Amino acid sequence: MSPLRRRWLILALIFGAIVLNYVDRQILSILKPTLKREFGFDDRGYAVLVNVFTIGYATMYPVTGWLVDRFGARIVMLLGIIGWSAACIGAGLTRTLGQFTFFRGLLGLAEPTAFPAQLRVVTTWFPGTLRATANSVSVAGGTFGAVIAPPLVAWLALTFNWHAAFVVPGILGLVIAVLWVMVYRDPPAEILAQAAASTADAGSGVRFTWPQLWRTRTLWGILVIRFISDPVWYFCLFWLPGYLQENSGLTLKQIGLVGWIPFLAADIGGIASAAWSDRMVKRGMQPLRARKVMLTAVAVLAPVCVLTPHLPHPAATLAIFSVVAAVCLSWLFSLSVVIAETFPLRNAASVLGIAGGCGAAGAVVFNTFVGDMFANFGPARVFAAMAVLHPTAALLLWTMTRRERPPAA
Repeated sequence: MSPLRRRWLILALIFGAIVLNYVDRQILSILKPTLKREFGFDDRGYAVLVNVFTIGYATMYPVTGWLVDRFGARIVMLLGIIGWSAACIGAGLTRTLGQFTFFRGLLGLAEPTAFPAQLRVVTTWFPGTLRATANSVSVAGGTFGAVIAPPLVAWLALTFNWHAAFVVPGILGLVIAVLWVMVYRDPPAEILAQAAASTADAGSGVRFTWPQLWRTRTLWGILVIRFISDPVWYFCLFWLPGYLQENSGLTLKQIGLVGWIPFLAADIGGIASAAWSDRMVKRGMQPLRARKVMLTAVAVLAPVCVLTPHLPHPAATLAIFSVVAAVCLSWLFSLSVVIAETFPLRNAASVLGIAGGCGAAGAVVFNTFVGDMFANFGPARVFAAMAVLHPTAALLLWTMTRRERPPAA
């Protein structure tokens, strides 16, 4: 198989793996009313369940970034797929809340492996003129997973039972793991050289040491940006399906029919905005500036979420969060590219891991806030807080990120 053909096949497998990664995490939110009745918890208890997953996710994300930089994408991705698939199957076989909580925590520990590994693959297999598009296509597996999760999970739960909604995606994940072993290879030297020419080390092979990395302004900028912007996406994943059922009056069957719409809009928006930034690069704009221009342009749309409690019809909520989700995915897709273009190749996965963990930590704080606000005051304050997060992140992007070069040896 030619390297050019193999890289797109590898990208397709990453897409499939991330599809199932997101399906697995979405099952909880889609079946929220069902699981509340099954296990007897309220919104505060639901927030605890979400945080069990998210704390594990935040803890392991930096570790998996280091593992990818140390051992490569092939083995880390494989172990991650096996881990999160086993956790999903385990959750489907549980009968008590304690068992279920354990497997949600295990899912959180396993799922972060996908994204540092994915970034390493995109950074080593694709040049700068294709990188944002390739990155957005592979990471779009997440929102495609969120698109197919409502109809798939609803159908499995209504046709069989809620247990099947966990077990079937877990089995499919194990199939992807087998295919990954069969297909993935490291890039040949000519592909690697072409890709490295557009990263921060320009093919020199240098990197920051761990202490040097923490002294860079861009790392701290990325961390703060992810901490304040990621919680909006976590809200879309973990709270929106339940909100549509409990506040907008949709049934589980109706969620299966229309709950995918914001996530489809997110995929389209994320891929289109990444392609736009690639087009600006092809026309001569410096890559990092192109990402900043695009991300700022989409961030101005985020405050539309304040309208949600004032437009309670389900169609209005779906329309508003189609815009919000597209903003979130544009940022998540292209911030990974910003990392690849501001740090050396051999640091990129570690930086993404630290940043992803920081974003998940922000979501833990915000999830607790959401649970308390929903229980005590209603949703208006939640949406008001979300409205300012991406515009604030845009200001930080311009002031705190730049191309970082390691000091001379």
